[in-house]
This record gives sequence, C-alpha cells and structure tokens, in this order.
Amino acid sequence: MGRIKEEAAPTSSGAASPGRKPPARNGYKYRPQYGLIVQCRDEADQRRVFDRLSKQGYLPKVVCV
Repeated sequence: MGRIKEEAAPTSSGAASPGRKPPARNGYKYRPQYGLIVQCRDEADQRRVFDRLSKQGYLPKVVCV
C-alpha cells in the first residue's frame, strides 16, 4: 500500500464552520462525510490494508463485492 499524504490525515470535525445551517426542525444535523474505496488484491491484502488504516486512526469499513 502506498503512503497516505499528510493532508489526508484523519481530522476531528467538532469545530463549527462558518455558514453551517442550524439543525432542522426534527433536530437532525447534517454532517458531510467523505470516503475512499481501495481495491485490494485478495482477502489477505484487504486485512493488511484494514489493519494499517485502523492503526493510523482511520475508521475503515470492509466491503466485499
């Protein structure tokens, strides 16, 4: 797996940003999320990538298609 760039490091999203909308009447607060799909060679590679990203502080999700 190649190196992950510094700017892609995990961040906390607790800070308020200007221009954010207030919660809807039902109380739901929309929070944008961004994802990345990584194609792995096989199941063993998928486990290595998952473990590495987890150790770096990311919250990877496993998908099998």
